[in-house]
Formats: sequence, structure tokens, C-alpha cells
Amino acid sequence: MNTQEYLSLPRNFATIAIHSAQEPEKWEHLSVVPPIVTSTIFKHLSPAVPKLYAYGRAGNPSRNTLEECLAAIEGAKHGLCFASGLGSMTTVLGLFASGDHIICSDNLFWGTANLFDKVGKPLGLDFTFTDVTDVKEVEKCVKTNTKMIWIETPTNPTLTVIDIRAVSKIAEKHKIILAVDNTFLTPYFQRPLELGADLSVYSLTKYMNGHSDVIMGAIVLNDETLHTKLRFLQNAMGIVPSPFDSAQVNRSLKTLALRMQQHSKNALAVAKFLEGHPNVDKVLHPADILLFFYQGLPSHPQHTLFKKQTAGHSGMVSFYIKGDLQQTKRFLQSLKVFILTESLGGYESLAEAPSIMTHASVPEDQKKKIGILDNLVRLSVGLEDVDDLIRDLNQALEIK
Repeated sequence: MNTQEYLSLPRNFATIAIHSAQEPEKWEHLSVVPPIVTSTIFKHLSPAVPKLYAYGRAGNPSRNTLEECLAAIEGAKHGLCFASGLGSMTTVLGLFASGDHIICSDNLFWGTANLFDKVGKPLGLDFTFTDVTDVKEVEKCVKTNTKMIWIETPTNPTLTVIDIRAVSKIAEKHKIILAVDNTFLTPYFQRPLELGADLSVYSLTKYMNGHSDVIMGAIVLNDETLHTKLRFLQNAMGIVPSPFDSAQVNRSLKTLALRMQQHSKNALAVAKFLEGHPNVDKVLHPADILLFFYQGLPSHPQHTLFKKQTAGHSGMVSFYIKGDLQQTKRFLQSLKVFILTESLGGYESLAEAPSIMTHASVPEDQKKKIGILDNLVRLSVGLEDVDDLIRDLNQALEIK
């Protein structure tokens, strides 16, 4: 694969992740590893005059260290952390009032779609779910009361790629917010703010933490007005993470560059294997399809777009197995190294059937429309020895 076709990887990423907001001089004891500050209260110098922190919900040294580091690795001004990825999305909804209109992809993480449909709509928010791969369709959906466009790219679980720059031009033209869920790629491989987005939103639970032991979300941004509003909402809504979890994610960021490199390498090898297996109908992996394109096989229709806005791909691979739901179940139950569960982005390899697991609540007609069929399998390729992963997939695919 000609890696020069991609955007360049961010310069000094690992150095920034290791050192930004971590200066030992911040602490009187010069601790190299930032301490975990669990105190919920802080002594005031005089009535209503705190030194730095007043109350743990409004600010905490462990959380603020993480927030500063998250902003730094994305080259942004501000980072805010929340108790979960959905917590960060809930806070974004807090920016709007009853009657406001939001355009979003019809191919979203089920939790996001649920939040918008089951929580946002009853509060009076108006949502239009549309095919955001078609920028003309996005433009048609804009109303006088449209306040935000929400996209995720690549999508979960079909890995559809959305043109962030093109959508950002529509958002800028109509003076509306563009939010991008960047969970699948992290700022190591994709930087939405540099492509015109206003908000870069994450489930830190996934790759950013990468150890399957923390639930947390984040928003990274540059806009001062939006930051002031979101900082208020973070405190007012109280959707904040614990100091311990903040320290865990801060620790994990130190190895993010290395982990993403290995996730990507392993996923490419797995996708290449699946592409050639007789019991696999189709592989969904933009970088992998690009690899085969250069070897003369038909290109993925979005491969050019993918390399224009990313520096690589993560460990996410989806594929259609030959067979029906029963064959999908047999395959998943036969895996020995891949773990059958619903999350992604950890060091361990995971597998699931979106149609009956993560996306089970999506209406059947919508599943069919966006390609979430009973024979679709989503893999989160981890950091194990890739030969072991391929052997595991092969033996499970051979079981009838």
C-alpha cells in the first residue's frame, strides 16, 4: 500500500500525548505521573475565593489534566470529558432548545440514534435522518431552524465514509454547527477540526482508552463561545467522569500512537485474509480495499475520499459471511481467540453480529437499507499476534 496517498500522520503525536499537561512542576512533589486527586472539595483562600478548584463537579486536577492532553493531541484549544460517550452527546443536545432542527446520518451508532429519537424528540428537538454521503441531500435538509449537522465517519458498523470537508462547507454556509463522531479513528488517524468540523466527539471508552476498563466520553473544539456553553453544561448537567477513570485514560493516551499502528497493521492482514476466503461474501474496510485496488482488484467507491481525509484506518473490519443468521451464530460461537461481545477498540480482539446485538433495536427496514444484515459480522481487531487471529477466523469460517 502506498502510504503517501494518505494524509501525513500528526507530527509529534506521541511526544505530545506523553508530556502535554503532565509537567511535574504542576505538583509540589514533582510527580512524573500525575496524581489521582479524589477530593470532591477544595479549601477556599477566603469566602468564594478558591485557589484553583471549588468543587469536584466543576473541576478536578485529574480530569483537567486529561482534558488538556486531549486538546493537545488534536491540536485544539479545548477538551471536555464526560461520564460516557453518550454523556458527551447528551451535553451537545443541551446546546439546543425545543423547535431546533438537527440533521444527522441515517447510518449512526444505535446509541446515538436512540438518544436523538427517544430523548431528543420528546424534548421538542426536530431531527432529519438522511444519507449524508450525498451532500446535495444534506443541503436539501437544511431549514431556517437547523442548528447542527451530526455525522460519524467511518460509520458503525458498515464503515461508510462521509466527506467531512464537503459537509463542513454546507454547515459554514448556513452558520450551523458540524459535529463529528471520531471514535473509530481517533485524532491519530483523523482530525475533524482540521477538516472544518466544530466539534470532535469521542467515546473514550473505545480506542482512546483502549483497555476495556473505563466508560468515558469527550468533546474537543476550538470555538470559544461553544466551549463556554459546553463547560457550563458539563457542570450544570453533572455528566462528569471520576478522577480515577480520568487518570486511567490519561495513562492510555501515552500508548495510543503505538496501539493504533498495530491495530491498523493487524486489521489489514485480517481483512486481506477475509477477502480471499471462499466463505466470505464481502469485506468492508476502506484501507484494505485500497490495498487490493493497487493490486488490480475493483476499488472501493470511497477509497479516494478515505485517503484524502485520514492518515490510516483502525482495527475495525466488517464482513458478510456466506450464509444466514444461523451460520453467523455458528461462526461467532466457534471463535476461540476473538471474544464475542459488543464493544470495540480494546487491546483484545472482539466479534459481534450487529443485527441482533449492537444494532438490534434498529427497525428492520432501516437495517436493510444501510446494510446491517443477518450475515454481517463486525470485528474489532486487537493487538494479539495476527497469525493467531487469522487461524482463529479460518477455523470458525470452516465450521458448517
